[in-house]
Amino acid sequence: MASAYFTPATMRFLRDLANNNHRAWFAANKPRYEDVLRQPFLRLIADLQAPLAKISPHYVADPRAQGGSLFRIHRDTRFANDKTPYKTWAGARLRHQRAREVEAPSFYLHIQPKECFVGGGLWHPQPETTRRVRDFLADNPASWKKATRSRAFASHFTLGGDSLVRPPRGYDPAHELIADIQRKDFAAWEVYDDAIATSTELRPFLVERLGRIAPMIDYLCASLDLEF
Repeated sequence: MASAYFTPATMRFLRDLANNNHRAWFAANKPRYEDVLRQPFLRLIADLQAPLAKISPHYVADPRAQGGSLFRIHRDTRFANDKTPYKTWAGARLRHQRAREVEAPSFYLHIQPKECFVGGGLWHPQPETTRRVRDFLADNPASWKKATRSRAFASHFTLGGDSLVRPPRGYDPAHELIADIQRKDFAAWEVYDDAIATSTELRPFLVERLGRIAPMIDYLCASLDLEF
C-alpha cells in the first residue's frame, strides 16, 4: 500500500519554522527537516520522473539532493529587507532540459501550510523572453485560447502574476488577447488543501494537474522555439 510523502508533521515543521526562523532553531531541528520535508520531497520528485516523461520527454524531474529540482531551504537575503534565513515553504521546479542554456517555462510544486499549489509557466521572465511571448500571443491567439480557456484548464487553474497597466508599445490595444499581452508573468496555478498534500493521493493528483497545464507550457515553449 502506498504511503504519503508528506504528513501533518510536515505542516507542523513548517509552521514551527515560521515562528522560529533563526539558525539556532533550525540547527536543532534539522533532523525534522530531513525526515518530514526534504527527503519525502526528493522521493516525490523521483516518483514524478516517469509520468512527467510521458507528458513531455523534454522536461526533467531531478531528485538530486544538490542542484536538482528541489529549491534550497535557505533564503538569499543579500538584497532583501527581510533577513530571516529560511523559507517557510518548500518548492520544486521541474525544468526543461535546456533550461540551463535558455530561459524556459517550467512546472512548479509548492508545499506550505494552507498555501499548497501546483502550476507552471514563466515567472518574471527577462525582457527579451517577454517580448517573444507577447509577439507569439499577438500572432497565435487561437492556440493560447485553446490552451488556457478550455474547461480542463480553466476549471482548475488561475492565470496570475504581474501585468502592465497599459498595453505595451507596438501592440494593438484592441487585440483580443491584449490582457494576456500586457502580462509580465505568464504563469498559472491551482491551490489545493493540506489534506491532499498529506495523503496518498498527492502523486496521482499532481500528475493529473501537470497534464492539465501542459498545453500552456507547450504554447510557451513554442513561443521560444523550444521542443515540448
